[in-house]
Amino acid sequence: MSDTSNKPRVLVTRKLPENVEARIARDYEATFNPDDRQYDSAELLKLSEGMEAIIPCHTEKFTPEVIEHLPSSVKAIVNFSVGYDHVNTAAAIERGIIVTNTPDVLSDATAEIAMLLMLGAARRASEGDRLVRSQQWKDWSPAFMVGTQMTGKRLGIIGMGRVGQVVAKRARGFDMEIHYHNRSRLPEENEQGATYYSSVEELLPHCDFLSLHCPVVPESIGLLNEQRIALLPDHAIVINTARGAIVDDGALIAALSHGGVRAAGLDVFNNEPVGIHPAYRELENVFLLPHIGSATSETRDAMGFRALDNLDAIVAGKAPGDRVA
Repeated sequence: MSDTSNKPRVLVTRKLPENVEARIARDYEATFNPDDRQYDSAELLKLSEGMEAIIPCHTEKFTPEVIEHLPSSVKAIVNFSVGYDHVNTAAAIERGIIVTNTPDVLSDATAEIAMLLMLGAARRASEGDRLVRSQQWKDWSPAFMVGTQMTGKRLGIIGMGRVGQVVAKRARGFDMEIHYHNRSRLPEENEQGATYYSSVEELLPHCDFLSLHCPVVPESIGLLNEQRIALLPDHAIVINTARGAIVDDGALIAALSHGGVRAAGLDVFNNEPVGIHPAYRELENVFLLPHIGSATSETRDAMGFRALDNLDAIVAGKAPGDRVA
C-alpha cells in the first residue's frame, strides 16, 4: 500500500468519473463519496475536519454560515462546476479560502443541450414521446402535432460568454439570425454578424427563441420576470441551460399557460431537483431535462481534470488558473 501520510487531505463530496477519482487517489489522501449521497450542512462540516481542500459540485451549498464553521484546515474549495453561485465568495474571501471553477471545458456539451431544448420545445418532442409510449397515437392528419420551425428564426441570447457563443455558432447551422445582450459588446470578429443590444429590454422584442446563458449574480436573479416576458413576441420559445434562479417561475408558468410564451425548454430549475415548481410537470408545452448540460463522459472527465489542475497549483503554492475568489 502506498504511503499517503504526506499527501494533502481532500474531501470529494460527490461520486466523480472513474478517471478523475483515480487521479485524486494517486495524488491525494481523499475521502470519497461512493454512494453519491448529497451531504447536508452538518455532514459537510463534519467530513471537512482535517481536510485541506474540498472538491464539491453545485449541489453543496457553501452559505456564509457553512463557510464560517469550516475547519481552519480548509484552504480551498475547488468546484467541479463552471457555476459557483452555490459558494458565498465574499465569505470565502473573508476566511482566506481560495475558490475555483471549471470554465471552458463544458461549453460544447451545454450548447448541445441548448439546441436539444430548442428543438424539443419547438417540435413538441415530450408530447410526442408520451403519445407513442402510452399508445395514444391513433392517427395522422395535417393538423396533428404541428410545432414551430427553427430554421431562419431569430435567436436571442442573454449572456454571450463561452457557452452563448457556441450556441450562436450552432444556431447559424439552422440559418438562425442571432441577437444578443451581454454586459459588454463582443469584438466584431466574435459577433459573427450578431446584433447587439445594450439592455435586455431592447433585445426581447426581437426573439423568436430566447436562450439564457448568463451567470447568477444579484442583478440576474429573477431576470426573466413578468415585465420582461411581456416584451417577447407571443410565439416566443424560452430556453434555460444556465441556472433556475434567472427565471421567475410564476411569471413563466403564467405565460406558458395563457399563451404569452409558446413553449419552453428547461434543463435547470429553482429548488432542483425535488422542489421544482409542480406546474412545470403538468404543462404540455414544456420540454424538461434534469440538469444534464455537462453530462457527457468527455466533458465530465475534462471538468474533473480542470478542477485538479487548479488544486495541484494551490497545493504547489501557485496561482490556480480558474480562481474566482
